[in-house]
Amino acid sequence: MLLAVGALVVGFSKSALPGSTTFAVGLFALVLPPKESTAALLLLLIVGDAMALWMYRREPDVRTLVRLIPSVLVGLLIGVAFLALADAEAVRAGIGAILLLLIAITLWRRRRGRGATAGAGAGADPAREATPGTLARIGYGSLGGFTTMVANAGGPPMSLYFYAMRMPVLTFLGTSAWFFAAVNLIKLPFSIGLGLVTLPYVLMDLLLVPLVVAGALMGRKVARQVPQKVFEKAVLVLTVVSALGLIVGA
Repeated sequence: MLLAVGALVVGFSKSALPGSTTFAVGLFALVLPPKESTAALLLLLIVGDAMALWMYRREPDVRTLVRLIPSVLVGLLIGVAFLALADAEAVRAGIGAILLLLIAITLWRRRRGRGATAGAGAGADPAREATPGTLARIGYGSLGGFTTMVANAGGPPMSLYFYAMRMPVLTFLGTSAWFFAAVNLIKLPFSIGLGLVTLPYVLMDLLLVPLVVAGALMGRKVARQVPQKVFEKAVLVLTVVSALGLIVGA
């Protein structure tokens, strides 16, 4: 039952609220060994990515995606080395703490951007004031690559980055779809090389695929009806919940 709920969450997160994937991570980790659970979930995430690409293939911010590539690849490689040498459970509390810090920084940047806009007058651009710079992009990208490799928990840091970029709902979802479709396919050979993808888990995932599809279809209906402000608040709330879940469950 926990795996079934997790599969539904995977589909829903891919088409409606990317940051909620960490809830599925927790459910799978309750049932399966930690490292093996990440590989089993990865296969379902790839199915969810395919659904999200079909739904939002024309919506991505390509410029943002291209700029993230170098830092994300560095984070992925560090994550591969960590999985080969250590237990993924050891780092989850740290990931949760970093996410909470990122939330605080993101909210502070937005508040500072609003204050600067108010001081500059009516002609100022609020989006420009709040847009993260090069260092923020490198930080979010490398953290996203590391967390997605170690614990399939890249959704919250990348959702925070796209939130900070002030993306409209569909652009947010389209950019997330393309980002994680590429990243998860890159992760797959590493997971196979580490011996984490085995036949029993592949067969288990085949049984769960219909639930991923059902979750994605439900999420699509929800996403197209959610106002921008409600969507942004939901992203922040889910990221906080995900971070606390990682800390408590570590």
